[in-house]
Amino acid sequence: MNNQNPTRMLLKNIQIYAENMIIENGFIKIEGEKIVELGEMAQLRNGETYLEVDIPPAHKAIPGLIDVHIHGVAGADTMDATPEALETMAKALPGEGTTSFLATTITQGKTEIEKALENAAEYINHAQAPGKAEILGVHLEGPFVNEKRAGAQPVEHMVKPDTDLFNKWQELSQKNIKLVTLAPEIPGGMELVKHLRDSGVVASIGHSDASFEEAKEAAEAGATQVTHLYNQMRGFHHREPGVVGAAFLLDELMAEIIVDGVHARPEAVKIAFKQKGSEGLILITDSMRAKCLKNGVYDLGGQDVMVQDGKAVLCDGTLAGSILKLGDGVKNIMAYTGCGLEEAIEMTSGNPAKQLNVYDRKGSIAPGKDGDLVILDEEHNIYLTLCKGKIAYRKAGENAR
Repeated sequence: MNNQNPTRMLLKNIQIYAENMIIENGFIKIEGEKIVELGEMAQLRNGETYLEVDIPPAHKAIPGLIDVHIHGVAGADTMDATPEALETMAKALPGEGTTSFLATTITQGKTEIEKALENAAEYINHAQAPGKAEILGVHLEGPFVNEKRAGAQPVEHMVKPDTDLFNKWQELSQKNIKLVTLAPEIPGGMELVKHLRDSGVVASIGHSDASFEEAKEAAEAGATQVTHLYNQMRGFHHREPGVVGAAFLLDELMAEIIVDGVHARPEAVKIAFKQKGSEGLILITDSMRAKCLKNGVYDLGGQDVMVQDGKAVLCDGTLAGSILKLGDGVKNIMAYTGCGLEEAIEMTSGNPAKQLNVYDRKGSIAPGKDGDLVILDEEHNIYLTLCKGKIAYRKAGENAR
């Protein structure tokens, strides 16, 4: 038996943020890739053979984090269109508590997007394995977006929403496109929203200049999400509430938000939390390849991005993704809003799992679900991450008993 990654693992004497309760002093049993049992320490049966993982006092177990919007990390990017790039991402992300994610594209030429989609399909179908973050599918961000709200999306490659083109790409991805960011107000937008709804794909309003009425129409047509709330969308005005107003008012729209203090200042994050509640927000990173690397110039969608002291911008100062770690997003949302860890878990695990229709196996700690767990220390730093029952990250210097 491999002592680092056994087939039967026991975590004990730990606070557990389970699906429907908090267990103050509990245990979790994992067999293979699945959680098989959890409960209070008084209920633990002796005499069974499990490898015990030594957890220090005052540590807690939460479900693995799910990032539905991430371009890259550790020098790799989805658009590199290589298995090595996706492998780098899958191995790096558990260090920030992320146990599954959507590999996110950017507006590029059709050939570049198609290579990225084919590569993702190949990796998902043949290279996924426990012990690293699982790619749940692809988030297609662009090219069906509005040049008025381009942000870091290259305008020259934007195209009008096209159901036939989407169908071609979905076939190339072997049906792994799970979420599409688009601007519903441009010609073909509403038709694509309806098609995505009928296809079981999440339609997310983003890089959009839609009015409130257009955003409402998109929601009625089947849009269920808003991409990086506040950023590159028509903002709130008291006579034209815009996409932001629609996100605030319409319960059917789940809102992504980047909680790094850069893309939205803490007060704006708090306003969003007060409007939507923990049930209406999904924390994302929207991170690019420079995350986990030093300051410098990096590529994003064929554009130079300057990364300096926690901020990534194009040469004109436009924000170009983030270098936020999702585990830090958990700490930030608690600091900015005063919410508790249970609410932060809902925004980083439960909500994304439900949006992607994988809550039967992800998003909470419960028997029968994947052994995707994050162990936090007293300051909510990442101590240990398990992906499908295998240790994917351990704080330096820590060993199993």
